[in-house]
Amino acid sequence: MTNNYSELEEDCIQLCQELIRIPSVNFGEGRGDEKAVAEYVAAKLAEVGIASELIEAGPNRVNVVAEIKGTDSSRPGLILHGHLDVVPANADDWSVDPFAGVIKDGYIWGRGAVDMKDMDAMMLATVRSWAKSGYVPPRNILLVFFADEEAGSIYGSRWLVKNRPELFAGYSEAISEVGGFSVTITGGHRLYFVEGAQKGIQWIKLTAKGDAGHGSFINPNNAVTKLSKAVARIGDYEWPQRETKTGGKFFRKIAELTGDVYDATNVRPLLKHIGGAARMMGATIQNTANPTMLEAGYKANVIPGSASAVVDGRFLPAFEGELVSTIRELAGADIEVELLVRDIALEVDFEGPLVESMISAINKFDPEGIPVPYVMSGGTDNKALSELGIVGYGFSPLRLPADLDFFALFHGVDERVPVAGLVFGVNVLKELLETC
Repeated sequence: MTNNYSELEEDCIQLCQELIRIPSVNFGEGRGDEKAVAEYVAAKLAEVGIASELIEAGPNRVNVVAEIKGTDSSRPGLILHGHLDVVPANADDWSVDPFAGVIKDGYIWGRGAVDMKDMDAMMLATVRSWAKSGYVPPRNILLVFFADEEAGSIYGSRWLVKNRPELFAGYSEAISEVGGFSVTITGGHRLYFVEGAQKGIQWIKLTAKGDAGHGSFINPNNAVTKLSKAVARIGDYEWPQRETKTGGKFFRKIAELTGDVYDATNVRPLLKHIGGAARMMGATIQNTANPTMLEAGYKANVIPGSASAVVDGRFLPAFEGELVSTIRELAGADIEVELLVRDIALEVDFEGPLVESMISAINKFDPEGIPVPYVMSGGTDNKALSELGIVGYGFSPLRLPADLDFFALFHGVDERVPVAGLVFGVNVLKELLETC
């Protein structure tokens, strides 16, 4: 390498490239394969004398766990976790091979570059540097590389929490993906979004029943018609904005820095200050319910006796009841409402020694950076760990160019991470782990 990178930084860059070059695609419905990349991670740990356990939760669905003992094992430990699987990539849509891990225009390109093999590389590089130098962190660190995060974590965090809970005994906090990255807002202020809350999930099936019959007859009890009206009511509904503890802190800071007005009942005008981040943040100021699937009929001239739809509902912390009652009301008395999938919402306090260490680590390498908590519209493996009482944050630090639409890169075409951002991130992460 050139550019005078340190050994830690060079290792991180190379690890990120090599991780990308091992396809670990998760197609959903149990069809995934993390075995090769898990074995690579275990080998890279063994290379510097760190023992790990490969845990297979299903055919080729492999997790990696390693414990790094700290100087004070009486303290509750910290879980540092990432996931090894990535979503599919259609190579024809990309300008580069999505699994080549090339460096081009100052970026490492490839599927998983931001979700989340960049953080996996930072984790590996940090503990490898410790092992090489003989450094011992202040508290126990549990290093976990999960399988299956992209399809519900059935073979990953949820499996380990259910079947191997003893692994996490003595650990009280966790850090992982989708946080600690910079977003440049109006006025040139550089905020670092630290994920402190996540929306919950309710996937709901709607079913309408009616009279089956010939398509040429008048049918006032048409299941498709009834379902269509219900779906339209739900899809068109304007959900009221709700202030959460985390969301309130986030938007108050935006208003303070930009000189704009903060109104808890309508923060939407503040979204204009955060660029591409508004795509996700706009979904975190209210509950959402998006119709995503429709199914009815089997022939053009036959009116079916039933019709169904699936709605992807997402609720803010403390507002699940509003989601459920509103969808039932909008659906109407004639529509059956069935819960298909549910997952909890999370919200943790943006305070305490771990948060103070995050802030300090960012400010050491970017004195002008402003860490702020935010609500994530999706979810991470921290949800599974919360079942064991473990408090989790999203903190995979990156300093990003002001004009980069970072959120568009998640699961997107030409996914890439800036090399300079990765170098910044591994230094921040190492500093955090050595001071928390």
